[in-house]
Amino acid sequence: MTPLWGGIEAGGTKFVCAVGSGPDDLRAETRFPTTTPEDTIGRAIRFFQQHQGLGRRPSPNSEPLTAIGIASFGPVDPNPDSPTFGHITTTPKPGWAHTDLAGAVRRALGVAVGFDTDVNAAALGEHRWGAAQGLDTFVYLTIGTGIGGGGMVNGQLIHGLIHPEMGHMLIPHDWDSDPYAGSCPYHGDCLEGLATGPALEKRWGQRSETLPADHPAWPLEAKYLALGLVNIICILSPQRIIMGGGVMQQPVLFPLVRREVQELLNGYLQAPAILEQIDDYIVPPGLGDRAGVLGAIALAQQV
Repeated sequence: MTPLWGGIEAGGTKFVCAVGSGPDDLRAETRFPTTTPEDTIGRAIRFFQQHQGLGRRPSPNSEPLTAIGIASFGPVDPNPDSPTFGHITTTPKPGWAHTDLAGAVRRALGVAVGFDTDVNAAALGEHRWGAAQGLDTFVYLTIGTGIGGGGMVNGQLIHGLIHPEMGHMLIPHDWDSDPYAGSCPYHGDCLEGLATGPALEKRWGQRSETLPADHPAWPLEAKYLALGLVNIICILSPQRIIMGGGVMQQPVLFPLVRREVQELLNGYLQAPAILEQIDDYIVPPGLGDRAGVLGAIALAQQV
């Protein structure tokens, strides 16, 4: 019997739960909106209970799970030695600050739980099955409701003091060309405050997916994202940058970002990947919109 693992992509907008062993073996999957912690975590637990043959509506194809991985929006506490391991901590999402996510799942289901940020987990999934295969130092960014960054350095997921918060780096803000103050409740016009989907909507008065390709929103968005990427490139020297999330679904954005990165670096880094092969250096996820939940399964496989 093939071992099975569970994965939870706990996003600020939606949860995605799945059971399987990899991208070619997902036995069950569900997704639902992120509402209150009690309701949302409860729905996730019931999904896995049904798969394990527990609860009021057991699945006819139920099988035991070896472990469950949780890829969570943050900030979180990913330190297994901490008394608040598995908690979402100071998130600005209403009602979710200081929520014990991993503990609730572990107690309800009686299985080991792996836990990390959603972007670190997505990076792990991309390393195992996607666009980061064969690399040992790379970055994964998601640009959507928020901006998060994770990745690996020398083959290890980045943690350190807590975990990366790349979305909250401070970047130049030209107030004359962009008077929008920013949407971050902590920092105002950090990268997340200027370049998320909600920031685009508030600045331009319509959702980002409704903005046409020739709208002035996209060159400005590309500039902000490129400023963030150049900081990451100069600090971590990643072998590749993977960019996912809903905002990156706009087809014109990748070419604009790549061009801005080259212009900002101005030939300083003499690396062929940037000078000649930028299309293969700044790329979308190989796993598409399943990077998060597959990364959660990869986390479970490490427990």
